[in-house]
Amino acid sequence: MPADTNPAGDIFGGWLMSQMDLAAGNLAGRVSQGRGATVAVEAMQFLRPVKVGDEVTLYATLKSVGRTSMRIHVDVWARSRFAKEGAKVTDADFVFVALDEDGNSRAIFPGS
Repeated sequence: MPADTNPAGDIFGGWLMSQMDLAAGNLAGRVSQGRGATVAVEAMQFLRPVKVGDEVTLYATLKSVGRTSMRIHVDVWARSRFAKEGAKVTDADFVFVALDEDGNSRAIFPGS
């Protein structure tokens, strides 16, 4: 939306990064069956701008699971409103830690 843009009319990178964090967080919650927190974002670079009106699609993929943490890769593609094909605009790895009710790290698979 226009409120999410810079003066050049491109979507703010921070807005896009927040959407990526939400996508990764959804997957982290399903994997850990509970609450989690982002502890790192690695290797993000913007390949091309996203314009107002573009359709943005995010794909989250589980890369690895440790005792308390998960590495999730997110790819982002954008397609102009009337275009037939889109293009990749960014990707990054997000690291999440599973949390208990008190906000402390916990095992993703109980007993592990």
